[in-house]
Amino acid sequence: QVQLVESGGGLVQAGESLRLSCAASGSIFRINDMGWARQAPGQQREFVARITSGGCATYADPVKGRFTISRDNAKNTVFLQMNSLKPEDTAVYYCNGEVTATTRATFVYWGQGTQVAVSS
Repeated sequence: QVQLVESGGGLVQAGESLRLSCAASGSIFRINDMGWARQAPGQQREFVARITSGGCATYADPVKGRFTISRDNAKNTVFLQMNSLKPEDTAVYYCNGEVTATTRATFVYWGQGTQVAVSS
């Protein structure tokens, strides 16, 4: 069994920063790609950023230059540094990870989400 738990969300003003964390735990053999997605009220969940186990990062256009994804492989943790936040960044942020368990089965797991609210 594998779990992903996010932390770090909150309410900030436009222009401020937040750092999200997501720790994976359980019967983990290896974690491949990890990433973040977000879902605003009334909208579909959308891709935000992804990082490979080797540290190669990809970003959605709306967050390029403002968000930075990173990971600590030793701690099975992924981070999302969010700078210059805008009201349109308001959403529930979900982390995800492609995890190979000790059974050698591979699935994409999701966290429960953390709320980010940006006021203007």
